[in-house]
Amino acid sequence: MKVAAVALALAASAHAKVFFEEKFEKFDTKTWVASEWKSGDMGTWTHTSGDWFTNEAEAKGIATTDDLKHHAISAKMSSAASTTDKPLVVQFTVKHEKKDYSFCGGGYIKLLPKGLDQSKFGGDDEYAIMFGPDLCGYDVSRIHLIFNHKGENLLKDDDIKLDYDDKNEFTHLYTLIVEPDGTYEVLFDEVSKSSGALSEGWAFPSKEVKDPDVSKPTDWVDTKKIEDPAAAKPEGYDDIPAEIADPEAEKPEDWDEEDDGEWEPPMIDNPDYQGEWSAPMIDNPDYKGEWVHPMIANPDYAPATYAKYTDLEYVGFELWTVNAGSIFDNILVTDDKDYAKKMAADTWAKIKEGETEAKDEWKKANEPEEEVSEDEEPEEEEHDEL
Repeated sequence: MKVAAVALALAASAHAKVFFEEKFEKFDTKTWVASEWKSGDMGTWTHTSGDWFTNEAEAKGIATTDDLKHHAISAKMSSAASTTDKPLVVQFTVKHEKKDYSFCGGGYIKLLPKGLDQSKFGGDDEYAIMFGPDLCGYDVSRIHLIFNHKGENLLKDDDIKLDYDDKNEFTHLYTLIVEPDGTYEVLFDEVSKSSGALSEGWAFPSKEVKDPDVSKPTDWVDTKKIEDPAAAKPEGYDDIPAEIADPEAEKPEDWDEEDDGEWEPPMIDNPDYQGEWSAPMIDNPDYKGEWVHPMIANPDYAPATYAKYTDLEYVGFELWTVNAGSIFDNILVTDDKDYAKKMAADTWAKIKEGETEAKDEWKKANEPEEEVSEDEEPEEEEHDEL
């Protein structure tokens, strides 16, 4: 039995395919084509491990270098990927090294169909999938997952939230798995953040729609309360003024009518005034309840076609960065979930080890110590004596 299991595993592995893999051991500008989509407003990309790391070679990736710029770059995959009959796994790492409380920048990857002009790759190009982190201050912290359906980009109905501890400046791993049965899973650092049916999480055509041939009857009564038709305004109700002269006011002793005019007491709110009269509300005897639009089967409902793509030939990053310094690395597109786990162990798992210590050492060596002014020194000495 064990021999059979091993044979099956080997057979499955033999049929698995890696469509694209990039660890950025070098930065091949023939493979990775920087875009001039917005001429004069495009930031540049650099090959770097950042300021701090445990292993410089392993940590090398491509990074955005300019604040308040568009950054766009793409690569053609070694073979076209699809989501039709096998799982599609999209995986990469991002290190927002310059992140602080005010950091604002996207970190998502796009999978694009054939026909892309890489030199002009930008936000106007139609893509199939967009996936990755979207961070801006403390208000926006989520993982984007957008699918294109018949030319429309469908954003997930609810955000895939990132926890407070997820939004730091260290290297993180993002993994998307799209299954051929119409389900998906998003993992952050190998921990599942969201999963389920594609047909239930995006605005794909739903199973039922409102019957377009039916509308609410014109005589339908959906008003719960009405004014009591039998009620009548009490006699003399409108004769009660809103204000009256203050009965406790007295004319000042020094009041001179020749100079000051005739004295009049100040006005105060009338405690007997009840406002404008309105009839009391009662239950409407004709109320029929809330009208519910009848539903019918949606002719466009076709879950077997949702997020089904063929001829995905390019991967690319197209970003507007308020803050530069995001490093992208370890990009993988495959139909083999086990291979994706192995690559994560060989790359991200090693890169993240010791990053905290590496950052602390870098800060200690590069950031100046806080200087104490001469005016503050005597106070500190006096405090020590006390």
